[in-house]
Amino acid sequence: MSDKILPPKTLLITGCSSGIGYHAAHALKNLGYKVIASCRKPEDVTRLQQEGLLCIQCDLADTDSVNQAWSQALDIAKGEISGLFNNGAFGLPGAVEDVSRQALEHQFATNVFGTQQLTNLAIKHMRTQGHGRIIYNSSVLGFAAMAYRGAYNSSKYAIEGLADTLRIELAHDPIQISLIEPGPILSRFRENAHREYLEWVKNDQSAHQANYQAMETRLAQKGTCAPFTLGPEAVTHALIHALQAKKPKARYRVTLPTQLFALLKRFLPTKTLDWVLLKAGGDGRR
Repeated sequence: MSDKILPPKTLLITGCSSGIGYHAAHALKNLGYKVIASCRKPEDVTRLQQEGLLCIQCDLADTDSVNQAWSQALDIAKGEISGLFNNGAFGLPGAVEDVSRQALEHQFATNVFGTQQLTNLAIKHMRTQGHGRIIYNSSVLGFAAMAYRGAYNSSKYAIEGLADTLRIELAHDPIQISLIEPGPILSRFRENAHREYLEWVKNDQSAHQANYQAMETRLAQKGTCAPFTLGPEAVTHALIHALQAKKPKARYRVTLPTQLFALLKRFLPTKTLDWVLLKAGGDGRR
């Protein structure tokens, strides 16, 4: 990786309260980057500040909060932000037919609308300053749908479509666009998803109730419950390459399941792939 964007350069990372964003913020700070972390909750902002990180509040579901966070980040960075890692997101489990319009809007407000609002602000800034890297944290579920993850699947499919379009539209601009597509990563994702499910989807009269019982047990389980789960450092490793490589990849497929399903989607007929994905999800129970 010659001709690196060498630190200290300023990088904004969303969704840093735990998991991937938390690890990336600390790791890149230790490498010499000027990291501006963001969290949705004020108490998490305070906690990260006490740990020595520059941290600001940003609720991606709130238009004003996104605008204010970007302005604050620019002030901290003294007018130059070299990279944006769009990591902030959450999962809303449930059968598609049980996800109301309001629940779907809730999912997209953070994972898509706020993320792209922030990205558009970054693009205008990076074009003016003459350089920049924008990395979206997508998912294996951004190209391989699994049962009872429809709201999250579709939000990540949308992110993939936006990133692919931007990569073409910005081909003649000094801005690089990359996607990271993790599979199972050790984080609080399931814990947060369980809370969202209970608030927005749980329905004892659902036609999917039998499978929901098994799904709730999985969501409440501590530790790893999926094979081939890696730690968040696997995503950070891909992020560093996307930031520093002279020619960053369009996609970074992290974990064996992501790499496997990318191959299967390329070569299997749709009906066969559907069967594989159904079995991988325990016929909807996992």
